[in-house]
Amino acid sequence: MNLSFIIFIWYRCCSYKCILNIIFIFVIVKRSINISNIFPNYLFWDMDMNKLDFKKDKDIIIPRALFATNSDTFDEDILRLEKIYDKLDIIKELKSTKEKISNQVCSMIAERYHIPSFSRYSL
Repeated sequence: MNLSFIIFIWYRCCSYKCILNIIFIFVIVKRSINISNIFPNYLFWDMDMNKLDFKKDKDIIIPRALFATNSDTFDEDILRLEKIYDKLDIIKELKSTKEKISNQVCSMIAERYHIPSFSRYSL
């Protein structure tokens, strides 16, 4: 559920009570995201995924989610991330991470979000 969906429902319902209920559900759903239900366990092999908080630990989750991606799996991997993070969070965390994210992944991100290409490593 995203903001455009909420606006659509509000437009259809025209009821403040209805929209407040939808926003409440949206906040509850966003607050209770379990990372282990979204990402493969092998990406977080060295930590307990159930203890990760999607808000506080996005600096860990975003790079790890794209660490093992390639051109064949990128679309699926990025869609998982986009379920819980917006593009600005994804770009910011990839640009600042210390994880070894390939330049190919950075290039795919830049292409997807129509931003200037960036790289983690210079040759």
